Amino acid sequence: MVYIDEHIWDFDLDAALAEISEQRREQALRFKHELGRRQCVLAYLLLKRGLREVFGIEDNPVFEFGEHGKPAIVGHADVFFNLSHCREAVACVVDRVPVGIDVESVYRYDERLARYTMNDDEMAEILSSDNPGLTFTRLWTMKEALLKRKGRGLVDDLKHVLCGTDARFETSVGGQESYVCTVSV
Repeated sequence: MVYIDEHIWDFDLDAALAEISEQRREQALRFKHELGRRQCVLAYLLLKRGLREVFGIEDNPVFEFGEHGKPAIVGHADVFFNLSHCREAVACVVDRVPVGIDVESVYRYDERLARYTMNDDEMAEILSSDNPGLTFTRLWTMKEALLKRKGRGLVDDLKHVLCGTDARFETSVGGQESYVCTVSV
């Protein structure tokens, strides 16, 4: 189940901090700016909602972290989730199989960055697009969601991340094309 929330500034942060685990509250309060705190808290609240709706879990989840920092929920090896955020939205995916999610703001297209991270076929797709920035962001979120599903960070050879994969992707564009969200299963 995928949850996306664009209302980063529309909740009572102090009240929400009281509703989350001590572990997550400490993490949220380490952010220097309020935006980061709000994104951290809102992502956790979306996770709590997903855990309740999909698994019937009512307790605040406590995280443990894999080799590359991928979070898992202590005592629930059968629960898979992933969190992401950008300036416009916060996203969470909860499932019974490994999943990854990435949400990114759509910025002005930067060809130098695209050539560094995209292979020839992806570059051709971007350059033939009516909206290169949006197409680049869609491909980028696919790569990052896949790597997050696998529990890996960004790898050196980003150009070939999607080559030969049998992963399924679900991509949505939101906020009047201001952000892109992709789930990898």
